[in-house]
Amino acid sequence: MKWTKALVMAFALAGLTAHADADKKTERVWKAKCASCHGADGKGDTEKGKKMKVADYTTKDWQAAKKDDALKKAILEGVKTEKDGVKQEMDGFKDDLKPGEDDALVKYIRSLAK
Repeated sequence: MKWTKALVMAFALAGLTAHADADKKTERVWKAKCASCHGADGKGDTEKGKKMKVADYTTKDWQAAKKDDALKKAILEGVKTEKDGVKQEMDGFKDDLKPGEDDALVKYIRSLAK
């Protein structure tokens, strides 16, 4: 009985470690590909972000207004739009991301909410 509990605990801890490593990898991808405009914290208050009027991803209103599929599409295909007379352009990353990183980035963006 004790061995069973110990084994269950070992697998649970291994799963938590793997999840933490995945989160760290996604954070590194965010910092490498997204943070220069969207900010490390997702607020969009970088020089580039302010210039392009990038949205603050941490607000509940923004989070509620965006569907996961739309976020994934923007990540993979990019964005070319205009807001208040300012071009908002982002290249897509479909050729730069490993399989599953797009989904991990969507999850990461969701974690930015206040």
